[in-house]
Amino acid sequence: MSKKIAIGGGQGFWGDSPDAAIHMIENADIQYMGLDYLAELTLSIMARQKIKDPSKGFAPDFVTRILKNAGRTAYEKNIRMITDAGGMNVDGCVDAIKNWAKEEGLEGYKIGYVTGDDIKDKIPELIKNGWDFPSMDTVGSNDNSVTFKDIQDKIYNCNAYIGHEAIRDTIANGADVVVTGRAADSALFLAPLAHEFGWKNDDWDNLAKGIMAGHLLECGGQGAGGNFMYDWRGVPDMEHLGFPIAELTENTFEITKAPNCGGLISEQSVKEQFLYEVLDPANYLTPDVNVDISKATVSQVGDNRVRIGEIRGKEKPDTIKLCVGYHKGWKTVSMLSFAWPDAYEKAKYCSEIIMKKMKERGMKADDVHISFIGLDSLHLGVADKSPETIARLNECVMRIAVFSEDKNECAKIIPEISPLQLNGPQGASFFGGRAHVQEVMALYPTVVPRDVLDVRSHIITV
Repeated sequence: MSKKIAIGGGQGFWGDSPDAAIHMIENADIQYMGLDYLAELTLSIMARQKIKDPSKGFAPDFVTRILKNAGRTAYEKNIRMITDAGGMNVDGCVDAIKNWAKEEGLEGYKIGYVTGDDIKDKIPELIKNGWDFPSMDTVGSNDNSVTFKDIQDKIYNCNAYIGHEAIRDTIANGADVVVTGRAADSALFLAPLAHEFGWKNDDWDNLAKGIMAGHLLECGGQGAGGNFMYDWRGVPDMEHLGFPIAELTENTFEITKAPNCGGLISEQSVKEQFLYEVLDPANYLTPDVNVDISKATVSQVGDNRVRIGEIRGKEKPDTIKLCVGYHKGWKTVSMLSFAWPDAYEKAKYCSEIIMKKMKERGMKADDVHISFIGLDSLHLGVADKSPETIARLNECVMRIAVFSEDKNECAKIIPEISPLQLNGPQGASFFGGRAHVQEVMALYPTVVPRDVLDVRSHIITV
């Protein structure tokens, strides 16, 4: 009988529900679980937290919501967990796990962790050596509005998307849990598969298969009927949504889910996640391999079971994606709601009053965005704004967002919103409370040479 490894996707982002992960640990036959907490700007948020409090900067949810509820069960069932919850403070996350393990009396519990994704201190050297940090947002376009030089003195974090190798090393050394910072999402899942099947670091086809297993799991519920465009009404028991599980042998690759939970694993749900964030299906670049899914097959082979085939891999790229978070400026968002009749007409008139007042007060905003929730806030210029649609609106919320590099300019609009409840057209209602000036953090995606990284694995025993 061929060896089979099952790995579950336990989280899709920082703040995701722990319910599916806990259910999976308690009810599914899995050997590993990957838990992804990091979106692109999450690291900037964590970096700011760490500046204010050095003990923060990681995702405490992993300990407080996953380990405290199901960590002992996972340990007793020998389910090993790999997570990027370390964020900007891997050491802090490791300490929190260590304290939990001691409280549980888990003597001999092994914590693996990986460092080296944070390369902020290497930036001056790279600049000195002539690296120009090309923006991935402007490749193929004429938009050169923001360069790395523009943001150098505003940077919060510079984190490289590391691959699976160091994670794999900690697993090989017996880690019960592995913590990373900014690893590539799919690397969390590739590492245990590569370890179990003994894939070499240039076995491109198998590495690509492992990456796509991770890709189908990394977004949690989105891979099992959550956020499902094709037929969201047909997803059963969504209040108990299960998350996907990948089952692999040397020759097969299938996606399923835990028993006795909601959600849906179908050809259509898997295809939606399969293509998620894949720009070029023939060249899906990751730190570990260049994946080609242009000829991949996705087929239903059972109830809540889909088989994946024909995934190919090519040599990994010479550069690594770098996530640079920086301070861009300030914003304030204000809202007023209006009810039928003439909801949109009244909301629009209020926005015009406010803009006239701002002009009189000399507000120098860098950008002002006005939209109407219920009409065009999501669809913008392609929204249906025909007279018939506008006349049918039961309600409409006017939303004004102001951006400026000067915090004081953003604040000027705040005291002008509330008075319009009595000083404007009939029916205005203050919506969302009094606005506050908020910092705007932005992302500068770029690449760096692979050889600049110093990625290391570590392991401690409780």
